Amino acid sequence: MEEPTTREFEMSLSDGASDDDMPLTLPPEDSHSGSIRKGCDPFAQTQRSKLQHRRARINQQINKEMRMRAGAENLFRATTNNKVKETVALELSFVNSNLQLLKEELEELNSNMEVYQTDSEAINVPMIPLGLKETKEVDFTVSIQDFICEHYGEDSSLYDKEINELMELRQAMRTPSRNQAGLELLMEYYNQMYYLDQRFFPLHRNLGVHFHWYDSLTGVPSCQHTLAFEKGSVLFNIGALYTQIGARQDRSATAGIDKAIDAFQRAAGAFNYLKENFSNAPSLDMSNPSLCMLVRLMVAQVQECVFERITLTTLDTHFTSQLHLAQEAARVSDVYLLVQQTMTQPLMKDYVPFSWASMVQVKSEHFRALSHYYAAVAHCNHMLSAEEEEGEDSEEAEKAFLQFYINVPAGPKLSQVLRDPEKRRKLGKAHLRRAVIRHEEAMRVHSLCKILRKMDILQDVLSLTHKRSLDKYSELDREDDFDETAEAPEIQSHTHQKPDITPPNFSTVQVTDIFQKLGPLSVFCARARWGPIRVICLQRGEGGLGLTLRGDSPVLVAGVVPGGCAAEAGLREGDYIVAIDKQDCKWAKHGEVVNMLKSCSDRRVELSVVTLHSHESQVERRAIMLSHCSDKENTRQHLLGGGKGQSSASLLNWNRKKKREGSGVTKRLGSTFSLSFGSIRDAEAMY
Repeated sequence: MEEPTTREFEMSLSDGASDDDMPLTLPPEDSHSGSIRKGCDPFAQTQRSKLQHRRARINQQINKEMRMRAGAENLFRATTNNKVKETVALELSFVNSNLQLLKEELEELNSNMEVYQTDSEAINVPMIPLGLKETKEVDFTVSIQDFICEHYGEDSSLYDKEINELMELRQAMRTPSRNQAGLELLMEYYNQMYYLDQRFFPLHRNLGVHFHWYDSLTGVPSCQHTLAFEKGSVLFNIGALYTQIGARQDRSATAGIDKAIDAFQRAAGAFNYLKENFSNAPSLDMSNPSLCMLVRLMVAQVQECVFERITLTTLDTHFTSQLHLAQEAARVSDVYLLVQQTMTQPLMKDYVPFSWASMVQVKSEHFRALSHYYAAVAHCNHMLSAEEEEGEDSEEAEKAFLQFYINVPAGPKLSQVLRDPEKRRKLGKAHLRRAVIRHEEAMRVHSLCKILRKMDILQDVLSLTHKRSLDKYSELDREDDFDETAEAPEIQSHTHQKPDITPPNFSTVQVTDIFQKLGPLSVFCARARWGPIRVICLQRGEGGLGLTLRGDSPVLVAGVVPGGCAAEAGLREGDYIVAIDKQDCKWAKHGEVVNMLKSCSDRRVELSVVTLHSHESQVERRAIMLSHCSDKENTRQHLLGGGKGQSSASLLNWNRKKKREGSGVTKRLGSTFSLSFGSIRDAEAMY
């Protein structure tokens, strides 16, 4: 087993949906149990499943080789025998060679973009999808059973069904289908982990569950016991699945392009959310530089889809329309150039697959060539109708042309060029020359990558566009044209639709707390502390039971009459009623508890109560007692901090990032809202 990483993965407070987005937890009798979502058949022999199986196998082999290497390195450092050192050094060389071969094989699988592309016959430049992170199975049984016995004081065997349901949900999450159902499955497990964290992951102790995940690109294993690492890995897979859904869309029609845009924007949002809310990533794929690169890559692919949609919808060959196409293509080239620069940063240079870096460079050159091609087409087509254009159309064309270039080219004024057919022809020819040079550079970079050479569709796209530019250049070339072709100026990039980074909306998938039988989360959570269950036997006297009740789910003993039968039996102010005559009433409403007490007026009644002992201040405890009857029972408010001097690497340290520190957020236990005293008094009565 891998040793847990010393510095734990952390998550900021602003995790998941807002308070109002979270579903309410219903009493057990009112809620459905079990997830209706299932994962893919792990034995289905689809191309994608075969790819994932090969990735899993390679990940296991990499894990084995790394453990062997760690053992050999320890032995090499510990031994003083030269003979042993020579043997170990030889073994290390073999292990390192095997690791290199395995990583190259994994890189080839990660670069297998064609598996995720659409089956359409349309010729489009392939998109770059991301493979899912692989994970080992996790057995929650013993850890959760022990925690239920020790912390909640209940018989853990009563929760075997719930534990199995949780483990089945996690197992299904490992193989999500490549559609909306797969996304909902991942989102359901992600939301369920909020409840899991509140129920079983206290701040001051380790539950004993280790989560094993493999790096998406290198297969290097990581192991931690924080639930934040599990949540971050699932969120990463949500983003990765969106990239696969975007890559498979048929972009030969606007409907498919719009779906691809939406998918890539949501992928960018998932990676950006992960970058902003999680820290101390144990694997490179979830590190800040890697996530920055992935966000920029997704934004670039959105921009590419925007260009494809404009190309489909621009049916005319009007001068300004072609200029807009040229500027859109230049914009795509610019954003891919930014991605390329990100991939060449020191930490990313040796991490990103070579085929990815090559594809990004190819696209940057390809779309720069297209921008010059459309600029040339604009000049040539405008040449046919220049004398006919008058009025507003002429002014619009001149305005667009004056804003077309980054810098004003030397020579005649642009307004003069626009009215001179020969000057426009020469300028168009200069643009075509730049286009051909860029096309040839894209084809050169493409030929250097073995994996890209296997992609026939990419080769077809590059060849067709290159031939189209050459043919257009031949049309403009004249036998008596002895002047040297001028250098075409750089085109000002511009887009009419800037990509959006769509953050994940966790409230779209409503979930029910699997372990809601334990009771309302505002009281019965891992952060709370209470004494053992006490059984109080009451007999109604002349003055009644001598107690005051308040709130719902669970009902709180707000006051005890001194000298009354409740006080004499040992009932105390602040006790929560969890059962009446052994009938569970943690989820019971105020009126239901009152009716149960009234029905026992002629006999002794047995109350099971607990007293809350929070490790927070008495002020916070009071706030909890006043807020437990809120109808917003399960919100996403997390307990901040811990003891003073607690290390940032402590277990599941749910801290805000530094930029959020000092915001003055009030600490609260579990997930509760404070209510005014007036609203509470309305539900208070003496019995």
